[in-house]
Amino acid sequence: MNANLNQDQRRKSLILKISLFATGLSGIVAEYILSTLASYFLGDSILQWTLVLSFMLFSMGLGSRLTPFLKGDLLEKFIIIEFILSVLVSFSAMFVYIISAYASHTDLVIYGLSIAIGLLIGIEIPMVTRLNEDYEELRLNIASVMSYDYFGSLLGGLFFAFVGLPILGLTYTPFVLGFINFSVAMVLFVQFRGLVPLPRRKRLLGYSVLVFIMLTAGIIFSEPLILFGEQQRYADQVIYVEESKYQKIVITQWKNDYWLFINGSQQFSTRDEELYHEPLVHPLMTLSPNPRNILVMGGGDGLAVREILKYSEVEDITLVDLDPAMTQLSKTHPVLLAANDSSFYHPKLTIYNQDAYKFMTDTRQYFDVIIIDLPDPKSVELNRLYTKEFYTLCHKQLRPHGLIITQSGSPYYSGQSFECIRLSMQAADFGVTQIHNQVLTLGEWGWTVGSKGMDEQKLKASLRKLSFKNIPTRWITQDAMLMMTSFGKKSYFYDKNKQPVEINTIHNPVLYKYYLNGGWDLY
Repeated sequence: MNANLNQDQRRKSLILKISLFATGLSGIVAEYILSTLASYFLGDSILQWTLVLSFMLFSMGLGSRLTPFLKGDLLEKFIIIEFILSVLVSFSAMFVYIISAYASHTDLVIYGLSIAIGLLIGIEIPMVTRLNEDYEELRLNIASVMSYDYFGSLLGGLFFAFVGLPILGLTYTPFVLGFINFSVAMVLFVQFRGLVPLPRRKRLLGYSVLVFIMLTAGIIFSEPLILFGEQQRYADQVIYVEESKYQKIVITQWKNDYWLFINGSQQFSTRDEELYHEPLVHPLMTLSPNPRNILVMGGGDGLAVREILKYSEVEDITLVDLDPAMTQLSKTHPVLLAANDSSFYHPKLTIYNQDAYKFMTDTRQYFDVIIIDLPDPKSVELNRLYTKEFYTLCHKQLRPHGLIITQSGSPYYSGQSFECIRLSMQAADFGVTQIHNQVLTLGEWGWTVGSKGMDEQKLKASLRKLSFKNIPTRWITQDAMLMMTSFGKKSYFYDKNKQPVEINTIHNPVLYKYYLNGGWDLY
């Protein structure tokens, strides 16, 4: 009899610990979902991940402190908390998307959810420890309960990295977690139902039916509701949405024109993209004495490659873009195929889906022209691709008389970051000048040009003499170059605060701060 009782005790103890394993998995993935949402909506991913995880861990500690005030009916309370968590986690992404359509303070919603979820998870762990006291001595109880929670967190991290975000996305991953919490509640309800009086047992059963209906309905309607919330963020009709491992890709349409957005920031519009891509490509390609080997970093839409292919002397083009989803989309989506003229299928092109900094560190190739068409430096990760160290790597891999250009944001809306990029490239031993152009759908935009063989004065004079008569361009001309190389007093754009602009380095990442402090509210 005692042997049977011990076996039953071990079984119930194991069920409790497996429940905590599952909630540990669910909890860590919930943190990652909210951190990813914060990155998408608020930018600066390192800051957002730090804040969300810190808020959630603090809330877990606060929840643990509240547990001693919960007395009696612990199992019933634990099951109810699991029901609440299953709903809260499942609808977190949907709730953020819908709220973002109508409210400007999405940050408060995300941080509020992280606090609420963390609070409930923090309450659960001590509760399971107390429930397990009847089945395992204290010496083993705390260690085993905590270990199961931590082991679940590891599996949760692996699930989010390799299955949740890249395959299920933020639409369905939360509902997987919700059903995990719901399943935990139901297993405990069935296995320990004898500990709950019949009237309250019926009430829990009613709760379970209600939660199951809510989760099922959520799965059915989540995609259109999230798409509705996403649509409200854009002025035009959303025709394509994809959440890749690295970013959110959106294509919108207005009449016969299309816009590409990455994480909410416009990349180009078919209405006027030549006003961006022709200044990005043709000044360097025309100025280069022998543009045979070309490197493009970023440019996953294929539009820069389209322009480069207009030069017959080009022998090979290497394109480095982190996100395979972006380059694959440019090969398959009819809007991008039409815009880039199927440039990604050209035999001269080789695509590498990897980090640009790592590529420049490892490559043994040498180039005549380097074209950098990366997203704006609005985060620490992107910041390092605009540093003195990165430009030094580029300098090493350029042949004598090699040329480099990088998109540099707006000299009007973020003058300090525009100047910072110039100083950082100059610190890498380039002769540097800058150009700018009015892109209708982007506003005033700028680029930084570097030369391995010319100083600033000679480089600027050479750019002004360029003629594009033999190149099939739609907009750029020699007169346009005279306009683009003229700024007036450039200091007008960045000396408002009378603070000296610093060089951007790996160990002193100032550029992204300049960028975020720019006048983008006027944009």
